[in-house]
Amino acid sequence: MENVDMENVVIAGSGPAGLTAAIYTARSGLNPLVLEGFVPGGQLIVSPEVENYPGFPEPISGMELMDRFRKQTEQFGARFKMEVIEKVKRGNDTFEVDTGIERIETGALIIATGAEARRLDIPTEPKFYGKGVSGCATCDGAFFRDKEILVVGGGNTAIQDAVFLTRFASKVTIVHRRDYFRAVPAEMEKAKNNPKIEWLIPWVVEEIIGANTVTGAVLKNRETGETQQIPCSGIFVAIGHDPKSEVFKELVETDKNGFILVEAGSTRTSTPGVFACGDVCDPVYKQAVVAAGHGCMAAMDLEQYIYIQRRK
Repeated sequence: MENVDMENVVIAGSGPAGLTAAIYTARSGLNPLVLEGFVPGGQLIVSPEVENYPGFPEPISGMELMDRFRKQTEQFGARFKMEVIEKVKRGNDTFEVDTGIERIETGALIIATGAEARRLDIPTEPKFYGKGVSGCATCDGAFFRDKEILVVGGGNTAIQDAVFLTRFASKVTIVHRRDYFRAVPAEMEKAKNNPKIEWLIPWVVEEIIGANTVTGAVLKNRETGETQQIPCSGIFVAIGHDPKSEVFKELVETDKNGFILVEAGSTRTSTPGVFACGDVCDPVYKQAVVAAGHGCMAAMDLEQYIYIQRRK
């Protein structure tokens, strides 16, 4: 291990939340260090086109959007390391971050590690992620205008996504592994009354078919073992998100699903000096623009914390 370095603030994560926090803390003269991970840019980089981020009247790729975030952040002097936090140790007034490469001591920590959409865990899925397979209906729904698509899942998100996607798709088929749904009755009623929605239960996706993009899927009935191949241009996976908070669970409080708990109307966690923003503490919205707003909040909350600490 190298000697321990001292930082004003370490930001874990380089998606919209982390980079917005970096912009604000850098402009405040705090010289932030961003631990951007091994795949910089967060989940947004897999989106081929982003149409709903303010300020971009023409679609922009997620990769390009995050590249612009990064350039703006660097412009104000933020520093980056392609490392991830493996351990965090709390001291009296500081935190020691261990990346496995080095140990870094910091006066404050912003957690912006995001959340990962759960995958179907089938061999052909990775090939088509961003090429017909998506975990975000509001991000990608408009690309499937007049197409037939599948929505996989049985909770509120899946049912809401299916109803939303009928604005664009010619047909939406809900594929669910069980013969009952976890979605609330009001959402189920909306879906059942929508003529564009069809149902396949209890079925699972066994294989995704296509060359460069999705053209169909092979489904299997969990009770009978019967299989069928159906055509579709898109598959929206809505089986939940897993927040990337595991390494922080001994440092801050989380809910039963692992989302970091923050005070209402702020980004303060249960541990003074530690702030959380973006999808790692947001089980509801999961939108880039919301994450960016959270990043701004985290930076401002942190600035206030440091100001109070320095006055002691």
